[in-house]
Amino acid sequence: MSDVNDTKLQPAVFFLTGILGQEDVHVWISIPFCLTYVTSIFGNTLILFIIKTDPFLHEPMYIFISMLAITDLGLTISTLPTTLGIFWFNSREISHDACFAQLFFISSLSYTESSVLLSMAFDRFVAICNPLRYASILSPTRIAKMGLVSLLRGAVLVFPLPVLLKQYRYCHANILSHSYCLHQEVMTMACSDIRVNIIYGFFVTVSSAGLDVLLILLSYVKILKTVLSITSHAQRLKALNTCVSHVCVVLLFYATLISLSVIYRFGKNFSPLVKIVMGHVYLLVPPLMNPIVYSLKTKHIRVRIIRLFVK
Repeated sequence: MSDVNDTKLQPAVFFLTGILGQEDVHVWISIPFCLTYVTSIFGNTLILFIIKTDPFLHEPMYIFISMLAITDLGLTISTLPTTLGIFWFNSREISHDACFAQLFFISSLSYTESSVLLSMAFDRFVAICNPLRYASILSPTRIAKMGLVSLLRGAVLVFPLPVLLKQYRYCHANILSHSYCLHQEVMTMACSDIRVNIIYGFFVTVSSAGLDVLLILLSYVKILKTVLSITSHAQRLKALNTCVSHVCVVLLFYATLISLSVIYRFGKNFSPLVKIVMGHVYLLVPPLMNPIVYSLKTKHIRVRIIRLFVK
């Protein structure tokens, strides 16, 4: 009976954590975080502005790049308030409802980004393996449907997770090791049976990110077969060059996603600092690097940026 009473007395809040053991220098640590957020927001907004204002970039490949930029902006904005709130104002408390909402947006946008990367792989597959039908297959209507399906897929798959979390009782310390709410960690704060969350979370990861990786790999196997059948060496390089940006972004996104998943599922002996660092790398690095990769490796975007700033 006392256990129940103690549970009821627990405040309906979680306590977020910045960089463990470095609380005295959080203000200084906030500088690189702030620069990262500003650069991510500016870079992705710039990509969107350039593609929006240049009619020559209203092609399927650039529309998919716009979708990726929008998703990255969403991921960046999802963690910005709590992260900078901790570093600047030591604002560590977050209500259960706000926490569940944040982890919903983080998870759903992550799986949406995975779907967008798959759509981009399909775009490169059609452009190289079936170029004559490229415009008819990737029509504006079909691209819009692909974007909508990517968004709905992420939201629908993730929605049960915060709903389940809201039903649980929380009687542990409720101190999270990140500056934002991550599903893998929040569910461990519950003193209820969380096997449903564990099983369903694993199902979502495998059926979305896992399936997407497999399909992207198959797409590039087909692309390589087609490219190798081209007799002209120059044409081979030209075809492969159109895929370089996408390959870099795919490797960056899935490397951080898989690393974080492995750490939480199998890395019980890892240092807490490793989890904290990987958690920030997972959510901050891809949105920061994606616009840089596309600005450097995509000629039309690079030229447009140069024209915008050098007149």
